[in-house]
Amino acid sequence: MLATLDGTFDGHGVFFSNGERWRQLRRCTMQALRDLGMGKREGEELIQAEAQCLVEAFQGMEGRPFDPSLLLAQATSNIICSLTFGLRFPYEDEDFQALVRAAGGTVLGVSSRWGQTYEMFSRLLRRLPGPHTQLLGHLSALATFAIQQVQRHKESLDSSAPPCDVVDAFLLKMAKEEHDPSTELTDKNLLMTVIYLLFAGTVTVSTTVRYTLLLLLKYPRVQERVREELIRELGAGRAPGLQDRARLPYTDAVLHEAQRLLALVPMGVPRTLTRTTCFRGYTLPQGTEVFPLLGSVLRDPEVFEQPEEFNPDRFLDADGRFQKQEAFLPFSLGKRVCLGEGLARAELFLLFTTLLQTFSLDSPCPPGALSLQPAVSGLFNIPPAFQLQVRPH
Repeated sequence: MLATLDGTFDGHGVFFSNGERWRQLRRCTMQALRDLGMGKREGEELIQAEAQCLVEAFQGMEGRPFDPSLLLAQATSNIICSLTFGLRFPYEDEDFQALVRAAGGTVLGVSSRWGQTYEMFSRLLRRLPGPHTQLLGHLSALATFAIQQVQRHKESLDSSAPPCDVVDAFLLKMAKEEHDPSTELTDKNLLMTVIYLLFAGTVTVSTTVRYTLLLLLKYPRVQERVREELIRELGAGRAPGLQDRARLPYTDAVLHEAQRLLALVPMGVPRTLTRTTCFRGYTLPQGTEVFPLLGSVLRDPEVFEQPEEFNPDRFLDADGRFQKQEAFLPFSLGKRVCLGEGLARAELFLLFTTLLQTFSLDSPCPPGALSLQPAVSGLFNIPPAFQLQVRPH
């Protein structure tokens, strides 16, 4: 599964494991994230504080055109670093910038044409020089950082205090189960889990926010409607909160439509059949890899009329209230649905609404010249780079 990454993860960590190992790691990770505030007020305040830091960084551009990619990725990386390691970095920190670029380089590597070729012919290409060596360099940078942080936590762990972050929670649970021969809470599984959290938490939400901003540059009228709704419902003085989502149906619809159109992980993440299965007249042997093809669901013309068009109104009913769509599955579905879905949804909403409440977004080039086609489409759909100008209201 995902040959470009499996050499590093080797079936370990919450994302790449299966069976009992996966069950234990997912349970431990989810519990740690919930205890640290995911889905609670504490988690919301963490995201709101980072959103204000992002606003200040955008203000520092003083109206000049800039590529928002790095700043957005730093904001989302800081949120996951705070939860996982208890750390937050200034955006000017060059080591932090290098870490964030390594996460972005990993996404680019696995999604590139070479990455897709490597998936098909990994046994032949593994020992040859090529772009996969650069990908391994990015993964190595993430792993080095994770190893340093885990070691730091081991040296300072206070077993009498409640955990301050995910690594603490893992280490405390590991200590309790160290004599249990069936435990999967091991050093290697901890390390691979936090590398995955660092990588996924940095790139997925920031890429989606970036694409949503691009859509608003492409469709200024949509931006106006979002801003009008924010001003009408929130005014200018109060920071948006998760409780405001129900009062902002059009804004919520824009975020859903952006996720649908982007289809960030178009093929989904491959799953392996645990037993031989008959499906639509075909017999699929145990061990067969199955790709859920989320992109085909998110752009199903039987559910979404003219699916290639950007139309937030498809998520609103006749009275302008937000309406769910059963085929809206950007986080996949089933037992292995994205474990960070709740956190990602909160980040998307709070980062986006805070930016739009504060700024008008402009592009140095006319809307018609902006392309929405992915710059790279593989495991991930990566939006094209673009320049953004912001003006405070």
